[in-house]
Amino acid sequence: MSMILMVIISIVISGFIFGIFGFLSRMFIVRGELRRAEDAAEGQLRRAEARNREILVEAKENALQIKSQAQSEINNDRIGIQKLESSLEAREENLKKQNNELQKKFNEVNKKDQDLESERKTVQALESEQVSILEELSKFSAAEAKELLIDKTNKNIEFELAKVYKDAESQMYSEADDRAKEILASSMQRYASEVVRDSSVSSINLPNEEMKGRIIGREGRNIRAIENSTGVDLIVDEEPESISVSCFDPIRKRVAVVAINSLIKDGRIHPARIEELVEKSKNEVMIEINKAGQKAIFDINVKGLSKEIVDLMGRLKFRYSYGENVLQHSIEVGRFAGILGGQIGLDVEICKTAGFLHDLGKALSHEIEGSHAEIGADIARRNSLDDKIVTAIKEHHDRDMTSPESYVVAAADAISAARPGARNDSLERYIERLTSLEDIALGFEGVERCFAIQAGREVRVMVNPEEIDDAKASTLARDISNEIKQELNFPGQIKVIVIRETRAIQTTGDFN
Repeated sequence: MSMILMVIISIVISGFIFGIFGFLSRMFIVRGELRRAEDAAEGQLRRAEARNREILVEAKENALQIKSQAQSEINNDRIGIQKLESSLEAREENLKKQNNELQKKFNEVNKKDQDLESERKTVQALESEQVSILEELSKFSAAEAKELLIDKTNKNIEFELAKVYKDAESQMYSEADDRAKEILASSMQRYASEVVRDSSVSSINLPNEEMKGRIIGREGRNIRAIENSTGVDLIVDEEPESISVSCFDPIRKRVAVVAINSLIKDGRIHPARIEELVEKSKNEVMIEINKAGQKAIFDINVKGLSKEIVDLMGRLKFRYSYGENVLQHSIEVGRFAGILGGQIGLDVEICKTAGFLHDLGKALSHEIEGSHAEIGADIARRNSLDDKIVTAIKEHHDRDMTSPESYVVAAADAISAARPGARNDSLERYIERLTSLEDIALGFEGVERCFAIQAGREVRVMVNPEEIDDAKASTLARDISNEIKQELNFPGQIKVIVIRETRAIQTTGDFN
């Protein structure tokens, strides 16, 4: 027991001794670490103090350098300012010298003005003296002499001006007339086109008389079906192997001709087949119209036209006016207008386009109320064409025109219509026109006689001078003109001339 206790006590004492030894060892280690940390901190402090001293030295050196540079710049600026001051002083001296010279010149000019004023007064005195002498010699005052001289000078000037004006006017009219003839002759010489004529009746050749009977049909049902579907009149006369198609609308007439030719080729002629081929013919004619419009535009070389205008111009292929094909006439007028416009310095493209489209409204004149010029102008305006083109189309038949393009188109239209062979009026229509014009004029009170001359372009009206005075004559001419516009539909302008003549007749008695 005592042995165990001794062992335990020994172990405890040994553990205590080892604990004290470990504690002392650890304390020595901690003290060493603290000493090393203090040494390291002192080293960092010394290095920081050394770096601080280096930074202060560098800062002082930089400050000295900056100060030196600033001082150098200040010195340079001071030198520049000194030079500028010297230059300003020199300029000021020059200005003073110039001012002195100007003052001297001013004094000289002032002295000369004084001398001139003195001389002027002397001259005025001499003039007054001369005027007085002249007044005594001429027995006229200065005002009277001045008025007389001015009057005589004005008369001489007026005479000379009138003479010069008359000579210039005569020369101007002569040159203008020669120039106009030259331009028109050149235009007509440079262009010539074929003349195409047609009427409202087309004849269709049949292979035999049997085909005529088949087209007529039983009790005329086939011919009635054709007329109802196309809107034309079929004329079946005694002429062998032919049938005539009559219609005022050229498009409907063309559709009927194409449909009848298709029926002849097909051989199946009955109402149902007729309606089918008529619809097919309408499509074919519309394609033909478009191709005709495109060809016309290609021939005349006009650009920028819409499809609507192309189709409308193509419709004119089947429109005839006084025996003349309107599309061919439009191409001709467009080329004439381009040539005339180029001759007088206008825009060739505008003149050519306006001339080409001047009868555009005739494509719809059967469908829309109004003159073809107004209809064509509305179509052109709706398709955003140039205002000059619209105006020329609208005014090409007007008496008063507002643009040079209108005059050019009107002249080109007149050239095309007036050239030999362009239009073909029958004798009956010619006589009818003249008779209608005379009848309208004779229907007014106070008209004694009336003569339609120049192919119906001029109407001369003889009135009773006792019933119609000068004022009523002007009113009568206007009323007859308005009546002609309302009653008749002729192309171009018709001049109405009212002639009022008073004659005093007295015979002598018999001589003895």
